[in-house]
Amino acid sequence: MSSEQRSLADPRQDDYRILHEADLRDYLAGLPAVGARLGGAPAAWSISEVGDGNLNLVFIVKGENGGIAVKQALPYVRLVGESWPLPLSRSHYEYLALTHQARLAPGLVPAVLHHNEGLALVVMELIEPHIIMRKGLIAGTLYPSFVGDIATFLARTLFFSSDLAIPAAQKKEGIAAFAGNHALCKISEDLIFTDPYREAEQNRWTQPWLDATAAVFREDLDLHAAISRLKLKFLNAPEALIHGDLHTGSIMVTDGAAVVIDPEFAFYGPMGFDLGAVIGNLLMSYLASAGHERSPGERRLFEAWVLETIENVWTEFAHEFLELWRTEAHGDAYPRTLFPSAAGAARLEAERQAYMARLFGDTVGFAAAKIIRRILGLAHNADFELIEDPRQRAICEARSLRLARAMMVETASFPTIGAVTKAAREVRDWDLLNSSGPLI
Repeated sequence: MSSEQRSLADPRQDDYRILHEADLRDYLAGLPAVGARLGGAPAAWSISEVGDGNLNLVFIVKGENGGIAVKQALPYVRLVGESWPLPLSRSHYEYLALTHQARLAPGLVPAVLHHNEGLALVVMELIEPHIIMRKGLIAGTLYPSFVGDIATFLARTLFFSSDLAIPAAQKKEGIAAFAGNHALCKISEDLIFTDPYREAEQNRWTQPWLDATAAVFREDLDLHAAISRLKLKFLNAPEALIHGDLHTGSIMVTDGAAVVIDPEFAFYGPMGFDLGAVIGNLLMSYLASAGHERSPGERRLFEAWVLETIENVWTEFAHEFLELWRTEAHGDAYPRTLFPSAAGAARLEAERQAYMARLFGDTVGFAAAKIIRRILGLAHNADFELIEDPRQRAICEARSLRLARAMMVETASFPTIGAVTKAAREVRDWDLLNSSGPLI
Protein backbone atom coordinates (compact mmCIF):
# COMPACT_ATOMS: atom_id res chain seq x y z
CA MET A 1 0.00 0.00 0.00
CA SER A 2 1.36 3.44 -0.91
CA SER A 3 1.79 6.27 1.58
CA GLU A 4 -1.19 8.02 -0.02
CA GLN A 5 -3.37 4.95 0.49
CA ARG A 6 -2.25 4.63 4.11
CA SER A 7 -3.14 8.29 4.76
CA LEU A 8 -6.72 7.67 3.67
CA ALA A 9 -7.17 4.47 5.68
CA ASP A 10 -8.91 4.60 9.07
CA PRO A 11 -6.60 3.25 11.80
CA ARG A 12 -9.59 2.35 13.99
CA GLN A 13 -10.77 -0.43 11.70
CA ASP A 14 -14.17 -0.84 13.37
CA ASP A 15 -15.93 -4.17 13.58
CA TYR A 16 -18.36 -4.49 10.69
CA ARG A 17 -21.93 -3.35 11.03
CA ILE A 18 -24.39 -2.10 8.45
CA LEU A 19 -24.56 1.67 8.81
CA HIS A 20 -28.00 3.25 8.80
CA GLU A 21 -28.57 6.98 8.72
CA ALA A 22 -27.98 7.71 12.41
CA ASP A 23 -24.90 5.47 12.56
CA LEU A 24 -23.44 7.03 9.44
CA ARG A 25 -24.04 10.56 10.70
CA ASP A 26 -22.21 9.79 13.94
CA TYR A 27 -19.35 8.10 12.11
CA LEU A 28 -18.82 10.95 9.66
CA ALA A 29 -19.01 13.50 12.46
CA GLY A 30 -15.89 11.85 13.88
CA LEU A 31 -13.89 12.55 10.72
CA PRO A 32 -12.68 16.18 10.89
CA ALA A 33 -11.66 16.46 7.23
CA VAL A 34 -14.96 15.03 6.04
CA GLY A 35 -16.92 17.19 8.46
CA ALA A 36 -15.16 20.30 7.19
CA ARG A 37 -15.94 19.33 3.61
CA LEU A 38 -19.64 19.03 4.48
CA GLY A 39 -19.83 22.04 6.75
CA GLY A 40 -22.44 22.96 9.32
CA ALA A 41 -23.70 20.87 12.21
CA PRO A 42 -23.91 17.10 11.65
CA ALA A 43 -27.57 17.16 12.70
CA ALA A 44 -28.28 19.37 9.69
CA TRP A 45 -26.64 17.08 7.14
CA SER A 46 -29.02 15.45 4.68
CA ILE A 47 -28.42 11.74 4.14
CA SER A 48 -30.15 9.67 1.46
CA GLU A 49 -29.52 6.10 0.37
CA VAL A 50 -29.49 6.07 -3.45
CA GLY A 51 -27.89 2.75 -4.35
CA ASP A 52 -29.59 1.24 -7.39
CA GLY A 53 -26.89 -1.31 -8.15
CA ASN A 54 -26.79 -5.01 -7.46
CA LEU A 55 -24.38 -5.19 -4.52
CA ASN A 56 -23.96 -2.23 -2.16
CA LEU A 57 -25.36 0.63 -0.10
CA VAL A 58 -24.63 4.10 -1.49
CA PHE A 59 -25.37 7.27 0.49
CA ILE A 60 -25.34 10.88 -0.62
CA VAL A 61 -24.52 13.19 2.28
CA LYS A 62 -24.84 16.97 1.93
CA GLY A 63 -24.00 19.86 4.25
CA GLU A 64 -23.89 23.60 3.86
CA ASN A 65 -20.40 23.51 2.24
CA GLY A 66 -20.83 20.57 -0.11
CA GLY A 67 -21.47 16.86 -0.44
CA ILE A 68 -19.84 13.44 -0.38
CA ALA A 69 -20.70 9.93 -1.49
CA VAL A 70 -20.37 7.01 0.93
CA LYS A 71 -20.33 3.43 -0.29
CA GLN A 72 -20.60 0.45 2.04
CA ALA A 73 -20.39 -3.15 0.95
CA LEU A 74 -23.05 -5.53 2.20
CA PRO A 75 -22.11 -9.09 3.20
CA TYR A 76 -24.34 -10.45 0.45
CA VAL A 77 -25.51 -9.65 -3.08
CA ARG A 78 -28.10 -6.93 -2.63
CA LEU A 79 -29.96 -7.97 -5.79
CA VAL A 80 -30.54 -11.48 -4.41
CA GLY A 81 -30.35 -11.20 -0.62
CA GLU A 82 -28.67 -13.03 2.22
CA SER A 83 -28.90 -16.36 0.40
CA TRP A 84 -25.94 -15.21 -1.72
CA PRO A 85 -23.13 -14.19 0.68
CA LEU A 86 -20.26 -12.09 -0.64
CA PRO A 87 -16.95 -11.08 0.98
CA LEU A 88 -16.70 -7.56 2.38
CA SER A 89 -13.10 -7.42 1.13
CA ARG A 90 -14.40 -6.22 -2.24
CA SER A 91 -14.60 -2.74 -0.71
CA HIS A 92 -10.86 -2.83 -0.02
CA TYR A 93 -10.12 -3.81 -3.61
CA GLU A 94 -12.33 -1.00 -4.86
CA TYR A 95 -10.37 1.41 -2.67
CA LEU A 96 -7.06 0.10 -4.01
CA ALA A 97 -8.32 0.37 -7.59
CA LEU A 98 -9.66 3.91 -7.17
CA THR A 99 -6.44 5.24 -5.68
CA HIS A 100 -4.40 3.46 -8.37
CA GLN A 101 -6.62 4.76 -11.19
CA ALA A 102 -6.50 8.28 -9.76
CA ARG A 103 -2.72 8.30 -10.18
CA LEU A 104 -2.86 6.98 -13.73
CA ALA A 105 -5.92 8.88 -15.00
CA PRO A 106 -6.35 11.93 -12.75
CA GLY A 107 -9.76 13.54 -12.80
CA LEU A 108 -11.43 10.52 -14.41
CA VAL A 109 -12.35 8.73 -11.16
CA PRO A 110 -13.81 10.10 -7.92
CA ALA A 111 -11.27 11.19 -5.31
CA VAL A 112 -11.17 8.95 -2.24
CA LEU A 113 -11.51 10.94 0.98
CA HIS A 114 -11.52 8.14 3.56
CA HIS A 115 -11.49 4.35 3.80
CA ASN A 116 -12.36 1.98 6.64
CA GLU A 117 -11.56 -1.62 5.76
CA GLY A 118 -13.32 -3.03 8.83
CA LEU A 119 -16.59 -1.33 7.93
CA ALA A 120 -16.09 -2.06 4.21
CA LEU A 121 -16.66 1.63 3.66
CA VAL A 122 -15.26 4.19 1.20
CA VAL A 123 -15.97 7.93 1.36
CA MET A 124 -15.56 9.70 -1.98
CA GLU A 125 -16.09 13.07 -3.53
CA LEU A 126 -19.63 13.60 -4.75
CA ILE A 127 -19.63 13.61 -8.54
CA GLU A 128 -22.17 16.21 -9.62
CA PRO A 129 -24.00 17.41 -11.64
CA HIS A 130 -23.19 14.15 -13.45
CA ILE A 131 -25.76 11.43 -14.01
CA ILE A 132 -25.35 7.72 -14.68
CA MET A 133 -24.59 7.45 -18.38
CA ARG A 134 -27.07 4.66 -19.01
CA LYS A 135 -29.94 6.87 -17.83
CA GLY A 136 -28.89 9.60 -20.23
CA LEU A 137 -28.56 7.17 -23.13
CA ILE A 138 -32.04 5.78 -22.52
CA ALA A 139 -33.33 9.34 -22.72
CA GLY A 140 -31.50 9.82 -26.02
CA THR A 141 -28.90 12.30 -24.73
CA LEU A 142 -25.63 12.86 -26.60
CA TYR A 143 -22.35 13.21 -24.69
CA PRO A 144 -19.69 14.83 -26.89
CA SER A 145 -16.85 14.59 -24.36
CA PHE A 146 -17.37 10.95 -23.49
CA VAL A 147 -15.08 9.46 -26.12
CA GLY A 148 -12.02 11.48 -25.15
CA ASP A 149 -12.42 10.77 -21.45
CA ILE A 150 -13.12 7.05 -21.69
CA ALA A 151 -10.38 6.51 -24.28
CA THR A 152 -7.86 8.23 -22.02
CA PHE A 153 -9.05 6.29 -18.96
CA LEU A 154 -8.75 2.98 -20.79
CA ALA A 155 -5.44 3.72 -22.47
CA ARG A 156 -3.71 4.98 -19.35
CA THR A 157 -5.04 2.51 -16.79
CA LEU A 158 -4.43 -0.49 -19.06
CA PHE A 159 -1.07 0.53 -20.48
CA PHE A 160 0.53 1.69 -17.23
CA SER A 161 -0.37 -1.50 -15.39
CA SER A 162 0.91 -3.77 -18.16
CA ASP A 163 4.26 -5.39 -18.91
CA LEU A 164 4.72 -2.83 -21.66
CA ALA A 165 5.07 -0.03 -19.09
CA ILE A 166 6.35 -1.50 -15.82
CA PRO A 167 9.00 -4.04 -14.76
CA ALA A 168 7.87 -7.62 -14.29
CA ALA A 169 8.44 -7.54 -10.52
CA GLN A 170 6.16 -4.52 -10.11
CA LYS A 171 3.52 -6.13 -12.29
CA LYS A 172 3.63 -9.32 -10.23
CA GLU A 173 3.24 -7.33 -7.03
CA GLY A 174 0.15 -5.75 -8.54
CA ILE A 175 -1.27 -9.14 -9.49
CA ALA A 176 -0.69 -10.35 -5.93
CA ALA A 177 -2.36 -7.27 -4.43
CA PHE A 178 -5.62 -8.01 -6.27
CA ALA A 179 -5.47 -11.82 -6.31
CA GLY A 180 -7.77 -12.07 -3.30
CA ASN A 181 -10.65 -10.53 -5.22
CA HIS A 182 -11.53 -13.95 -6.57
CA ALA A 183 -15.10 -13.97 -5.24
CA LEU A 184 -16.07 -11.15 -7.57
CA CYS A 185 -14.12 -12.76 -10.39
CA LYS A 186 -16.20 -15.89 -9.75
CA ILE A 187 -19.39 -13.86 -10.24
CA SER A 188 -18.15 -12.81 -13.68
CA GLU A 189 -16.94 -16.30 -14.51
CA ASP A 190 -20.39 -17.75 -13.81
CA LEU A 191 -22.81 -14.98 -14.82
CA ILE A 192 -21.01 -13.89 -17.99
CA PHE A 193 -19.20 -16.95 -19.28
CA THR A 194 -21.25 -19.94 -18.13
CA ASP A 195 -24.82 -19.50 -16.90
CA PRO A 196 -26.44 -17.94 -20.01
CA TYR A 197 -25.43 -21.04 -21.98
CA ARG A 198 -26.92 -23.63 -19.63
CA GLU A 199 -29.89 -24.19 -17.35
CA ALA A 200 -29.32 -21.93 -14.35
CA GLU A 201 -31.84 -21.06 -11.66
CA GLN A 202 -31.25 -17.31 -11.83
CA ASN A 203 -31.35 -16.96 -15.61
CA ARG A 204 -34.26 -15.01 -17.01
CA TRP A 205 -35.30 -13.50 -20.31
CA THR A 206 -38.29 -11.82 -21.95
CA GLN A 207 -40.87 -14.59 -22.09
CA PRO A 208 -42.37 -16.13 -24.08
CA TRP A 209 -40.78 -14.42 -27.07
CA LEU A 210 -37.18 -15.40 -26.29
CA ASP A 211 -37.89 -18.92 -25.02
CA ALA A 212 -36.82 -20.57 -28.26
CA THR A 213 -33.73 -18.40 -28.59
CA ALA A 214 -32.60 -19.18 -25.03
CA ALA A 215 -33.03 -22.89 -25.79
CA VAL A 216 -30.97 -22.58 -28.97
CA PHE A 217 -28.17 -20.81 -27.10
CA ARG A 218 -28.11 -23.66 -24.57
CA GLU A 219 -27.54 -26.17 -27.39
CA ASP A 220 -25.20 -24.14 -29.65
CA LEU A 221 -21.85 -25.92 -29.40
CA ASP A 222 -20.05 -23.41 -31.62
CA LEU A 223 -21.16 -20.69 -29.24
CA HIS A 224 -20.19 -22.79 -26.22
CA ALA A 225 -16.69 -23.32 -27.59
CA ALA A 226 -16.30 -19.61 -28.33
CA ILE A 227 -17.45 -18.47 -24.88
CA SER A 228 -15.21 -21.09 -23.27
CA ARG A 229 -12.19 -19.66 -25.08
CA LEU A 230 -13.08 -16.23 -23.77
CA LYS A 231 -13.56 -17.60 -20.27
CA LEU A 232 -10.13 -19.24 -20.41
CA LYS A 233 -8.60 -15.89 -21.33
CA PHE A 234 -10.46 -14.21 -18.48
CA LEU A 235 -9.09 -16.86 -16.13
CA ASN A 236 -5.44 -16.89 -17.18
CA ALA A 237 -4.45 -13.62 -18.91
CA PRO A 238 -3.38 -11.03 -16.28
CA GLU A 239 -2.48 -8.45 -18.91
CA ALA A 240 -3.30 -5.34 -16.87
CA LEU A 241 -5.32 -4.04 -13.95
CA ILE A 242 -8.85 -3.93 -15.35
CA HIS A 243 -11.92 -2.24 -13.93
CA GLY A 244 -13.84 -5.49 -14.36
CA ASP A 245 -17.35 -4.03 -14.64
CA LEU A 246 -17.04 -1.06 -16.99
CA HIS A 247 -20.59 -0.71 -18.28
CA THR A 248 -22.57 2.49 -18.87
CA GLY A 249 -23.99 2.18 -15.35
CA SER A 250 -20.43 2.59 -14.00
CA ILE A 251 -19.78 5.85 -15.82
CA MET A 252 -21.13 9.24 -14.75
CA VAL A 253 -21.39 11.98 -17.34
CA THR A 254 -22.23 15.56 -18.20
CA ASP A 255 -22.02 17.24 -21.59
CA GLY A 256 -18.40 18.07 -20.82
CA ALA A 257 -16.98 15.25 -18.71
CA ALA A 258 -17.08 11.56 -17.80
CA VAL A 259 -16.03 9.92 -14.53
CA VAL A 260 -15.60 6.16 -14.01
CA ILE A 261 -16.95 4.71 -10.76
CA ASP A 262 -17.42 1.33 -9.00
CA PRO A 263 -14.22 -0.66 -9.74
CA GLU A 264 -14.90 -3.28 -7.06
CA PHE A 265 -14.50 -6.08 -9.64
CA ALA A 266 -10.94 -4.91 -10.37
CA PHE A 267 -8.21 -7.51 -10.88
CA TYR A 268 -5.40 -8.23 -13.31
CA GLY A 269 -7.11 -9.65 -16.38
CA PRO A 270 -7.41 -9.30 -20.16
CA MET A 271 -7.50 -5.74 -21.46
CA GLY A 272 -10.17 -6.60 -24.00
CA PHE A 273 -12.64 -7.27 -21.20
CA ASP A 274 -12.88 -3.59 -20.22
CA LEU A 275 -12.91 -2.44 -23.83
CA GLY A 276 -15.55 -5.01 -24.73
CA ALA A 277 -17.70 -3.97 -21.80
CA VAL A 278 -17.82 -0.36 -22.99
CA ILE A 279 -18.46 -1.24 -26.62
CA GLY A 280 -20.96 -3.99 -25.79
CA ASN A 281 -23.01 -1.65 -23.63
CA LEU A 282 -23.01 1.03 -26.32
CA LEU A 283 -24.20 -1.57 -28.83
CA MET A 284 -27.05 -2.46 -26.49
CA SER A 285 -27.94 1.20 -26.15
CA TYR A 286 -28.06 1.49 -29.93
CA LEU A 287 -30.19 -1.62 -30.46
CA ALA A 288 -32.53 -0.80 -27.56
CA SER A 289 -33.15 2.68 -28.92
CA ALA A 290 -35.99 1.63 -31.24
CA GLY A 291 -37.94 0.42 -28.22
CA HIS A 292 -37.83 3.90 -26.68
CA GLU A 293 -39.17 5.70 -29.76
CA ARG A 294 -42.43 7.57 -29.36
CA SER A 295 -42.64 8.14 -33.13
CA PRO A 296 -40.84 6.34 -35.97
CA GLY A 297 -37.36 7.67 -36.65
CA GLU A 298 -37.25 10.23 -33.82
CA ARG A 299 -34.06 8.73 -32.36
CA ARG A 300 -32.11 8.29 -35.60
CA LEU A 301 -29.78 11.20 -34.79
CA PHE A 302 -29.05 9.68 -31.40
CA GLU A 303 -28.47 6.25 -32.93
CA ALA A 304 -26.06 7.67 -35.50
CA TRP A 305 -24.15 9.34 -32.66
CA VAL A 306 -23.95 6.05 -30.72
CA LEU A 307 -22.47 4.22 -33.72
CA GLU A 308 -19.98 7.04 -34.29
CA THR A 309 -19.11 6.92 -30.59
CA ILE A 310 -18.48 3.18 -30.74
CA GLU A 311 -16.08 3.67 -33.62
CA ASN A 312 -14.32 6.58 -31.95
CA VAL A 313 -13.92 4.81 -28.59
CA TRP A 314 -11.81 2.11 -30.21
CA THR A 315 -10.00 4.44 -32.62
CA GLU A 316 -9.02 7.00 -29.98
CA PHE A 317 -8.12 4.33 -27.44
CA ALA A 318 -5.86 2.59 -29.95
CA HIS A 319 -4.20 5.88 -30.88
CA GLU A 320 -3.51 6.84 -27.25
CA PHE A 321 -2.38 3.35 -26.27
CA LEU A 322 0.07 3.14 -29.17
CA GLU A 323 1.46 6.60 -28.42
CA LEU A 324 2.07 5.55 -24.83
CA TRP A 325 3.79 2.42 -26.05
CA ARG A 326 6.04 4.45 -28.36
CA THR A 327 6.98 6.97 -25.67
CA GLU A 328 6.51 5.35 -22.24
CA ALA A 329 7.57 1.74 -22.75
CA HIS A 330 9.70 1.01 -19.68
CA GLY A 331 8.48 -2.52 -19.05
CA ASP A 332 10.17 -5.85 -19.59
CA ALA A 333 8.07 -6.73 -22.64
CA TYR A 334 9.51 -5.89 -26.07
CA PRO A 335 12.79 -4.40 -24.78
CA ARG A 336 14.08 -1.65 -27.07
CA THR A 337 17.57 -3.15 -27.00
CA LEU A 338 16.27 -5.94 -29.22
CA PHE A 339 15.12 -3.45 -31.87
CA PRO A 340 17.95 -0.87 -32.08
CA SER A 341 18.18 -0.20 -35.83
CA ALA A 342 15.78 1.42 -38.26
CA ALA A 343 14.79 -2.04 -39.42
CA GLY A 344 14.27 -3.04 -35.81
CA ALA A 345 12.07 0.00 -35.17
CA ALA A 346 9.95 -0.91 -38.20
CA ARG A 347 9.67 -4.50 -37.01
CA LEU A 348 8.64 -3.36 -33.53
CA GLU A 349 5.96 -1.12 -35.02
CA ALA A 350 4.62 -4.08 -36.98
CA GLU A 351 4.48 -6.00 -33.69
CA ARG A 352 2.53 -3.17 -32.11
CA GLN A 353 -0.03 -3.27 -34.90
CA ALA A 354 -0.35 -7.06 -34.60
CA TYR A 355 -0.81 -6.68 -30.83
CA MET A 356 -3.64 -4.19 -31.37
CA ALA A 357 -5.29 -6.50 -33.89
CA ARG A 358 -5.29 -9.31 -31.32
CA LEU A 359 -6.61 -6.94 -28.67
CA PHE A 360 -9.40 -5.85 -30.99
CA GLY A 361 -10.41 -9.49 -31.55
CA ASP A 362 -10.60 -9.98 -27.79
CA THR A 363 -12.66 -6.79 -27.50
CA VAL A 364 -15.19 -8.01 -30.06
CA GLY A 365 -15.62 -11.34 -28.28
CA PHE A 366 -15.95 -9.86 -24.81
CA ALA A 367 -18.43 -7.26 -26.08
CA ALA A 368 -20.58 -10.11 -27.38
CA ALA A 369 -20.34 -11.94 -24.06
CA LYS A 370 -21.51 -8.85 -22.18
CA ILE A 371 -24.52 -8.48 -24.48
CA ILE A 372 -25.64 -12.08 -24.13
CA ARG A 373 -25.37 -12.17 -20.34
CA ARG A 374 -27.53 -9.03 -20.01
CA ILE A 375 -30.35 -10.61 -22.02
CA LEU A 376 -30.31 -14.31 -21.05
CA GLY A 377 -28.69 -14.27 -17.60
CA LEU A 378 -29.05 -12.50 -14.27
CA ALA A 379 -28.92 -8.69 -13.83
CA HIS A 380 -30.33 -7.16 -17.00
CA ASN A 381 -29.75 -3.71 -18.49
CA ALA A 382 -32.25 -0.90 -18.03
CA ASP A 383 -31.70 -0.12 -21.74
CA PHE A 384 -33.99 -3.05 -22.47
CA GLU A 385 -35.87 -3.38 -19.19
CA LEU A 386 -37.42 0.10 -19.49
CA ILE A 387 -38.97 -0.69 -22.88
CA GLU A 388 -42.61 -0.86 -21.82
CA ASP A 389 -43.93 -3.18 -24.53
CA PRO A 390 -42.46 -6.62 -23.75
CA ARG A 391 -42.85 -7.78 -27.33
CA GLN A 392 -40.94 -4.78 -28.62
CA ARG A 393 -38.34 -5.37 -25.91
CA ALA A 394 -37.93 -8.94 -27.12
CA ILE A 395 -37.43 -7.74 -30.70
CA CYS A 396 -34.67 -5.35 -29.63
CA GLU A 397 -33.07 -8.04 -27.51
CA ALA A 398 -33.29 -10.61 -30.31
CA ARG A 399 -31.50 -8.24 -32.66
CA SER A 400 -28.77 -7.80 -30.06
CA LEU A 401 -28.42 -11.55 -29.57
CA ARG A 402 -28.22 -12.07 -33.33
CA LEU A 403 -25.37 -9.57 -33.55
CA ALA A 404 -23.62 -10.89 -30.43
CA ARG A 405 -23.60 -14.48 -31.62
CA ALA A 406 -22.01 -13.46 -34.90
CA MET A 407 -19.39 -11.37 -33.10
CA MET A 408 -18.49 -14.23 -30.79
CA VAL A 409 -18.53 -17.18 -33.19
CA GLU A 410 -17.33 -15.34 -36.30
CA THR A 411 -14.92 -12.87 -34.69
CA ALA A 412 -12.56 -12.98 -37.68
CA SER A 413 -15.38 -11.49 -39.78
CA PHE A 414 -15.07 -8.30 -37.70
CA PRO A 415 -11.51 -7.12 -38.40
CA THR A 416 -12.30 -3.45 -37.80
CA ILE A 417 -14.61 -1.43 -35.60
CA GLY A 418 -16.34 -0.27 -38.77
CA ALA A 419 -17.30 -3.89 -39.46
CA VAL A 420 -18.95 -4.03 -36.02
CA THR A 421 -20.99 -0.87 -36.50
CA LYS A 422 -21.94 -1.95 -40.04
CA ALA A 423 -23.32 -5.22 -38.68
CA ALA A 424 -25.18 -3.36 -35.93
CA ARG A 425 -26.70 -1.02 -38.49
CA GLU A 426 -27.81 -3.98 -40.60
CA VAL A 427 -29.46 -5.80 -37.69
CA ARG A 428 -31.16 -2.62 -36.39
CA ASP A 429 -34.13 -3.12 -38.71
CA TRP A 430 -34.10 -6.90 -38.94
CA ASP A 431 -37.71 -7.90 -39.59
CA LEU A 432 -38.42 -10.38 -36.85
CA LEU A 433 -42.01 -10.91 -37.92
CA ASN A 434 -40.96 -12.27 -41.31
CA SER A 435 -38.20 -14.48 -39.99
CA SER A 436 -38.69 -18.17 -39.35
CA GLY A 437 -37.56 -20.25 -36.42
CA PRO A 438 -35.92 -18.90 -33.25
CA LEU A 439 -35.19 -15.20 -32.97
CA ILE A 440 -31.52 -15.52 -33.93
